[in-house]
Amino acid sequence: MSIPQPERLHLDSDEATGYPNSPLPVLIYRQVLDIRNAEERANTFESMFKQHGWPPAWRYHLYDFDHFHSTAHEVLGIFRGQARARLGGPNGQELMLYPGDVLVLPAGVGHASLEADDDFCMVGAYPPGQKPEIERGDPAQLAAAHARVAAVDLPENAPVGGSLTPLWGEDS
Repeated sequence: MSIPQPERLHLDSDEATGYPNSPLPVLIYRQVLDIRNAEERANTFESMFKQHGWPPAWRYHLYDFDHFHSTAHEVLGIFRGQARARLGGPNGQELMLYPGDVLVLPAGVGHASLEADDDFCMVGAYPPGQKPEIERGDPAQLAAAHARVAAVDLPENAPVGGSLTPLWGEDS
């Protein structure tokens, strides 16, 4: 299987809402898996993420409130249903998520579901040793959130394969 090239989405810090976001881009991989069966798609995402050093942590939907994780990078593999999501916090950008898509969210990037199919579900994973805390934007805590985001180690591999360095390196 060839490694697809992701779309890159840069999201600036939002001082008004307290969402740190990240200097690293969100990576949006479209149609990584062309598997019709949702359970098989979920199992394949879990195997793929684990193989590339991102152990699967859960199967669930996307919360319907803006939140971020300042202590962990996150990968989301959509295996069932579709959703309209927002990235970057309350003032962020909207995008559609479909089965087979993968989002790689750098630590600090706000995300929320705005509308989703009843059966929408994803596989979520994090690099080893990274534990996500669910945080909401707080302008008074933005500097502390930025410091936590900056301290999160960058994983070597992308969860779909290949090196993250050219995607999240100094030129990202």
